[in-house]
Amino acid sequence: MTGFSVSGRRPTAAVVTAADSGIGRATAVRLAAAGMDVGITWHSDEQGAEETAMEVRARGRQAAVARLDLTGLPEAADVIDELAEKLGRIDVLVNNAGIGTATPFLDLDLDTVRSVLDVDLVGPFLCSQHAARRMIAQGDGGRIVNVTSVHEHQPRVGAAPYCAAKGGLGLLTQVMALELAEHGITVNSVAPGEIATPMTGQEDTDVRHVSRPGVPLGRPGDAREVAAVIAFLTGEDASYVTGASWAVDGGMLRMGPMAGSHLGDDSWRRP
Repeated sequence: MTGFSVSGRRPTAAVVTAADSGIGRATAVRLAAAGMDVGITWHSDEQGAEETAMEVRARGRQAAVARLDLTGLPEAADVIDELAEKLGRIDVLVNNAGIGTATPFLDLDLDTVRSVLDVDLVGPFLCSQHAARRMIAQGDGGRIVNVTSVHEHQPRVGAAPYCAAKGGLGLLTQVMALELAEHGITVNSVAPGEIATPMTGQEDTDVRHVSRPGVPLGRPGDAREVAAVIAFLTGEDASYVTGASWAVDGGMLRMGPMAGSHLGDDSWRRP
């Protein structure tokens, strides 16, 4: 059996999808600070991706940038190989790209459903295949982290395809963990709650000053708080962690995501 041992080689090259802003950017910068070169993908914000690359290079690491449109499968997943070639190898893949909906179940059209499933589930599946094959050929293991959501575990009104995709990605993570373990590749998911990012319309928000009564910690999360957990899972200290889902949600799952976002006061805190 090959792979990362407790004191094995440090990962030196990572690819983070949708790293042009939010959780992806915070993760790319955090991994660069940990000593990794980073491949950065973007879909519609090339300038954002270049800004992320500047932050990576400011930390003394190499950055490579490429466009990724996961609605164009299977060819789109070839970008993993392209970035791995530019970086010289791939030790870490963070599947962060995702889209969602706010459409009632009965009003959904098939094209929308297929789009969300491709970007949030089939895309990570194919990107992980590309990365894992390279990691196996390299012979010293690797790390794959799938960014899911609290909706990997619990539903939300208006998010049928998103919940289906994230739930599926959570179980895919577990199957990948079982099958790739013999190659020294760990696979885990990180399940964020409400995080202050462009996807939630809160980029650059100081989360300490935003009230969320229905979340036990009383606020949204910061993208850097999610990145810190991802960085742990890609590092040596997590060498015996695989097949797990790490909620980064301020306790939202204890309340239920609908309560976490919809409760308007703190009355629930009192019996």
